[in-house]
Amino acid sequence: MVAEPISVKGFKAYDIRGRVPDELNPELAWRLGRAYADFFKPRRVAVGRDVRLSSPELASALVRGLVEGGVEVCELGLCGTEEVYFATFNYGLDGGIMVTASHNPADYNGMKLVHREARPLSGDYGLPELKDLVEKGSFPPSPSPVESRRLQFRPAYIEHLLGYIEKSKIAPFKVVVNAGNGCAGPVLDVLERALPVTFVKLLHDADGSFPQGIPNPLLPENRELTSRAVVENRAALGLAWDGDFDRCFFFDEQGRFIEGYYIVGLLAASLLQRCPGATIIHDPRLTWNTVELVEKYGGRALVSRTGHAFIKQKMREENALYGGEMSAHHYFRDFSYCDSGMIPWLLVLELMSRSGRPLSALVDERLRRYPISGEINTRLRDPLAALRRVEEYFVRHETPVGRDEIDGLSLEFKQWRFNLRLSNTEPLLRLNVESRGSRALVEEKTGIILSLLEDFA
Repeated sequence: MVAEPISVKGFKAYDIRGRVPDELNPELAWRLGRAYADFFKPRRVAVGRDVRLSSPELASALVRGLVEGGVEVCELGLCGTEEVYFATFNYGLDGGIMVTASHNPADYNGMKLVHREARPLSGDYGLPELKDLVEKGSFPPSPSPVESRRLQFRPAYIEHLLGYIEKSKIAPFKVVVNAGNGCAGPVLDVLERALPVTFVKLLHDADGSFPQGIPNPLLPENRELTSRAVVENRAALGLAWDGDFDRCFFFDEQGRFIEGYYIVGLLAASLLQRCPGATIIHDPRLTWNTVELVEKYGGRALVSRTGHAFIKQKMREENALYGGEMSAHHYFRDFSYCDSGMIPWLLVLELMSRSGRPLSALVDERLRRYPISGEINTRLRDPLAALRRVEEYFVRHETPVGRDEIDGLSLEFKQWRFNLRLSNTEPLLRLNVESRGSRALVEEKTGIILSLLEDFA
């Protein structure tokens, strides 16, 4: 029997993500379950889903495909991506799949896939093979199907999270938490009962219609609600998450949004005081602040290509204690080298409690020392030509003291540097600029680069 043609455009560099139903639908989800079973031959696999309206149907079809392929499915229900990671490594499962599109538009959905020890699939391994099997749609006769079962994982997950801090050291803070109508709410409710904190809850209930818009705190227009609530409630901290809560975003007690770059340095310095000499992995977009702090506290800073699959692989190779990306992904060795949106804020709360200092005081010096542009995205008709145009200009007009192509193009000068890279998931060129203590220099150089890109817009 010849399988009906199906679109596989949703297969990306790190995951599966596409518009529902033309790029992602129950038929594709079922085929993916069969393909995963056929290719990896796993015994037990965890499946979770986010709050999107299309997620229950897609998760059900995925589970059916896995079960018909002879896999015992441990269903997690509504959860965050990191809970799939946790279930996979904590219970020794053979893999995990999370149905989510994170911060993409409401008519999108997707899947994030891992195998043993929550090791990610990517374009280098796993996803191309699954894509080929899904597209062909021809599978061997089903073995005797097994049952799926609900896995009661959350108590163990909460216990694991609390193991990163000393609860007795946490001060009785008031904290604004914005779940964005995503999946974070139920976890926050449990953590609130376990800690001496009071949460001011915004958009707390899971609602896949996203009445206040898609939860993506990286967008400046999505920050005002959290920022205002911090000030109005005189809270010590503000926190916001994306839909599947694998990224956590910070607001200080003034309601000021703190870029993820500075949180990477803060966490690296704090963790190195507990584990001197450890290795810290960071991405190449913004580097000076992180490297300076890691070296100051006796660690070893290593750069990796941007993206969770590359960061996790590098961390495993180096047995790194922690990895951080400026996009607010934070990775921990004790979390099977996976990213978590819950561990970072617990560590920051403990750091604030122990030091007696607010978040503003913990990061202000670093903001002054290394001002940044913030990531600026530009759609271009020929991004590679645009990138080379920028390089030619600065090589001709200034003298770089460093250059690399670990991820896109990074040029370093005595007082400033920039990284310009193609997005792995969207047709965008992403720009980041930083300097040694000069906001004016950041603005000047950012303006020059953007004017060079205009010809390609």
